[in-house]
Amino acid sequence: MKAYKKVFFTALTLATFSASVWAQVSASAAPPQPTVTAADFQALKDALAAQQQQIQALQNELRHKDQVAQQAQSTAADASAKADAAQAQARQQQQAVSQLESDFAGLKSVNNTAANQPTVQNAVLSLQDSPQKPNPDEPQTYNRQMEGPLTIHFRGINITPGGYAAAEFVRRSRALGADISTPFSSLTMPGASQSSVSEFFGSGRQSKITTFVDGRLKNVDLSSYVSADFLSAGVTSTSTSTNSYTLRLRQAWGQAKFDNGWSFLGGQVWSLATENGAGISPDDDLGRTNDARPKTIDPSYNVGFVFARQYGIRVTKNFGDKVAVAVAMENAQGTLSTHGNGDNFLLGEAGASNSYNTTSNYTFNPSPDLIAKVAFDPGFGHYEVFGLFDRFGDRVFPCGEVASTTTLCGGSALAGVNSLGAYNSSKNGGGAGASARWALANKHIVFGVKGFGGSGVGRYAPGGLSDVAINGNGTLHLIRNFEGLSTLEFHTKKLDVYSYAGVEYAGRAVSFDPLQATGKTKGQVGYGAPLFNNSGCYSELPPAVNTGFTPTTLANCTADTRALIEGTIGFWYRFYSGPRGRFQFGTQYSYITRQTWSGITPVSAPSGAPEGLDNMVFTSFRYILP
Repeated sequence: MKAYKKVFFTALTLATFSASVWAQVSASAAPPQPTVTAADFQALKDALAAQQQQIQALQNELRHKDQVAQQAQSTAADASAKADAAQAQARQQQQAVSQLESDFAGLKSVNNTAANQPTVQNAVLSLQDSPQKPNPDEPQTYNRQMEGPLTIHFRGINITPGGYAAAEFVRRSRALGADISTPFSSLTMPGASQSSVSEFFGSGRQSKITTFVDGRLKNVDLSSYVSADFLSAGVTSTSTSTNSYTLRLRQAWGQAKFDNGWSFLGGQVWSLATENGAGISPDDDLGRTNDARPKTIDPSYNVGFVFARQYGIRVTKNFGDKVAVAVAMENAQGTLSTHGNGDNFLLGEAGASNSYNTTSNYTFNPSPDLIAKVAFDPGFGHYEVFGLFDRFGDRVFPCGEVASTTTLCGGSALAGVNSLGAYNSSKNGGGAGASARWALANKHIVFGVKGFGGSGVGRYAPGGLSDVAINGNGTLHLIRNFEGLSTLEFHTKKLDVYSYAGVEYAGRAVSFDPLQATGKTKGQVGYGAPLFNNSGCYSELPPAVNTGFTPTTLANCTADTRALIEGTIGFWYRFYSGPRGRFQFGTQYSYITRQTWSGITPVSAPSGAPEGLDNMVFTSFRYILP
């Protein structure tokens, strides 16, 4: 037991000693631990918070960049879609522009100060809901020739008033009792008292008022034009005091013009037979659009000018900018001159008092006039070919003329004139024409020619020569007609000089009536017969009444017109042309002769074909609205 304790005590002593030695070694090897204070702990927390804020800022920045990237992608997608839409719209606009160019050939430039240049007729205007909210999807292209400072833009349409005030006079070497509109076919014969006196008339009656309205609806341009002047007279109109002359309708039409080249027009308009400056489209009466009329002061224009202003319905198709075709149905009328006939025909009657002029005659027409035209604009010059079909009718009375009051006619039990066997007769007429017009020296010089000929077409020229005469049996006899005009014009920015030479011709239309064979004409009736009496065309007669206003009509002077020939030269000078309108002065001189068909005349007469002539001088001051 003691030995065990000894051993245990020895081991415990050794262990204690060993532990003491290890503790000293460890204590000497380990460095002293620093003391952690509260300030150290707070600094650690602040550093941690700052790091968290930086992390949050980085996360926010990353989130913002994601949003920007997404927005950029969306914007890029929208831009791509809009670019596609813009490209499609540009193609549509290009097609529209190409179509407009095809509608009016050769109208690449417009000089509004140089008159007589053909320009675009119809404005192309995008319709909009209100003036404050235009439709951004449809561009607007305005007709700058028809519009000006006076144009009113109202709910998608343009309303453009226009016109001009004119102060004009005419002096004629031989009196016609006419204002500035010359009645060419009324030139007096050498023996007429009027041929020995001259006349002067001043007038403002050619002043015009116009209104042009245009707008666009989807694929169609809509337009309308109304024009009027004062070259008509009422029963109370005189030139002694107030000059109260009446308003006269010139044009009143509406047109729908489609993007595919088709256009439809209806109303009172210049006839399709009238020459255009380019393509086929209506003229605005002021010389600003597609104008090829003579630039004369005389509102009757020049002999040989083929025209009418009348009711019509027209369909036009443009093929590119080189070719245009049109067909029209227009109002029909006829002019009649015949001599020596019996009372066996009826063409019409005087106008009804509630609608027409009771002092003028109106023919009964079985059908409208039909006109077709083709226009070419190959790049040099403008060319037209056209044709006209008209039809005339009358009622024939075989028993309207009998040999004596004892003659039975048509199975009648009573002798003398009656209406038995009366019937309707008709005859087709018409003709063909062509024109050519060239602009030379950068459009400073214009040269043109036009001709039109046929049967029963005399009224389509300012001379108003007769369309028909009457055969001995009461049926119609169409007169051969021809009209021609040559044009030479010089244009600068301020000055226009013009000259024209024209002719109108009416052929003989002679028939034989056996019931009239005992007269001086030996039975010849109709128009321009060689046996018609012209013996009195050179002999002046005193007035038959004492009013002082009734010159005596020449006796024995048939003098049917064979030809009207006129030469004209004149100029227009523009003192100002700009946004405030145009102020211009013009002077015109014309020499005209009326040649007649030869007839019976005494040996002492200068000629069997008497001739009337006149020298005329016109002047004009005009202020044209902008």
